[in-house]
Amino acid sequence: MDETGKSLSDTINGLRRDIRGKNPLVHCITNPISINQVANTILAAGARPMCAEYPIEAAAVTASAGALLLNLGNLTGVRAEAMLLSAKEAHSRGIRFVLDVCGAACLENRREYALELIRDYKPQIIKGNYSEIKALVNKDYSSSGVDADGSLEIKEIISASGTLAAKYGAVVLASGKEDVVTNGKDTLLIGNGTPQLSAITGTGCMQGALCAAFLTVSDGLEAAAAAAVMLGICGELSETDKGSGSFQVNLLDNLSTVKDENIEKLINIRLVNS
Repeated sequence: MDETGKSLSDTINGLRRDIRGKNPLVHCITNPISINQVANTILAAGARPMCAEYPIEAAAVTASAGALLLNLGNLTGVRAEAMLLSAKEAHSRGIRFVLDVCGAACLENRREYALELIRDYKPQIIKGNYSEIKALVNKDYSSSGVDADGSLEIKEIISASGTLAAKYGAVVLASGKEDVVTNGKDTLLIGNGTPQLSAITGTGCMQGALCAAFLTVSDGLEAAAAAAVMLGICGELSETDKGSGSFQVNLLDNLSTVKDENIEKLINIRLVNS
C-alpha cells in the first residue's frame, strides 16, 4: 500500500468510528426503488435514516439532521417539491448534503432540476455515474437509461468532474469502473469494486447513502472517497457464484461487519493530480 492508501484507510476507519459514536440522523429523500437499501446502508454505517418526503415535513426533518441525501431517481412532483424545501433548509442552516443526480443523462428535466439545486443550494457532494456527471457539464451529451455509457474514457470523466467541481465549489463523485473523486484540485481514483455491484439495483444509491453518512463527520472529499472505498471493498468481499440475491445479502452483511483490517488491506486508491 502506498502512502495515499495508508493515510486514507486510517482516515476512513476513524470516520467509521466517529459515525458509530455520534449515531447521527441522515435525512434521505430518495427513490422507492432503492429506499430499503439506502436506509439499511445508513444503519450499517452507524447512522440513523429518516426518509420523509411529504413537503410539509421535509424542512423540519432536515433541520434536525446531521446530513441530507437527495436522490433524483424516480422523480415525482411531490418529491421534487420536498427536495427543494430540504435543500433550502440545509443551505440556510449549513447542513451538508449530497445530491445524487440519477437520470440526469437521459432526461432533460432532471438535468435542469439538478443544476437548479446545485446553483441555488450548493451541495457539498454531487454524485452520479460517468454519464450523469458528463451530462451536467456538456448539455449536448445524453445517454440511454440510468446506466453509464461504457464507451466513456476515464480521462474525459476526470476532466468533466474537475470542471463541475471547480465551477460549483463542490466535490464530485463519478462512479464507474474506477470511481473519480475530485474537488477540482485534488483528484482520487478508486479501483475497489466488482462487476456484481451492477447486477443488482440500488448500489449507486447505496454509495450516495454512504456519502451522506460520512458527510456527518467529515468534509466532502474525505466523505466521498470513504464512501467509494467502503462500498467497493464490501462489494469485493461479497462476491458469490450463487446469484444476485445472495450477493445483495452478502453486501449488506459486509457493510455492517467490515473490519478495519479489511479496509487497510484492500484499499485501492491513487492520487492523480494536486
